[in-house]
Amino acid sequence: MKSEKGQSLVEFALVLPLIIVLLFAIVDFGRAFHVYLTLDHTGREVARLISVGGKEADIVNVITSTKTSIDTDESQLTVTYPKTKLSSGSEAKVTLTYPFKFITPLAGIVDAFFHTKISEPLITDTTVMRVE
Repeated sequence: MKSEKGQSLVEFALVLPLIIVLLFAIVDFGRAFHVYLTLDHTGREVARLISVGGKEADIVNVITSTKTSIDTDESQLTVTYPKTKLSSGSEAKVTLTYPFKFITPLAGIVDAFFHTKISEPLITDTTVMRVE
């Protein structure tokens, strides 16, 4: 019987790239999910403030706290909501858009391998609430 001294090293070398790609995917998916949940929460808060006749300063405070939560500057988070007072029974529609950036090189690898452009997807959340 021949010696099997290097077998485990070869198996480890074959499996290591798959483990690293899986780890990258988990990290980026977790970050993207956090951003989506943060946008969803902000959309609900802004829509609620609009539906009960909240002040513009309160809406700006909610949006500003979201920007610090997802580590973004003023130009990245786009918030669209009605600026005028809405009548009772109408709908307050709030849309938030955020360009997500991957922190791992996984998107670049996928872009190069499949000839696609997924490296900067937009995460969008829309909330509609009835005005009281």
